[in-house]
Amino acid sequence: MSSKLKSNVSKESQASSKQVEPREAAGKDAALEKEIRRRAYEIYLERGEQPGSELDDWFRAERELDAKVLAQAS
Repeated sequence: MSSKLKSNVSKESQASSKQVEPREAAGKDAALEKEIRRRAYEIYLERGEQPGSELDDWFRAERELDAKVLAQAS
């Protein structure tokens, strides 16, 4: 094997070792989505269950959860 090829293989294995396992990432994504969905539904209820602002509710829930995570990190 040429040294160039060995170098590329080595770099690829190092990069892949730093990545999150797909199942682990999927589990975190699913949990986050569930939390966003729950909060968006609460916002919908707070608005008097009026349809038409589902996307706004979702984005607001995302912003609130992002802010909560940032506050906990600092």
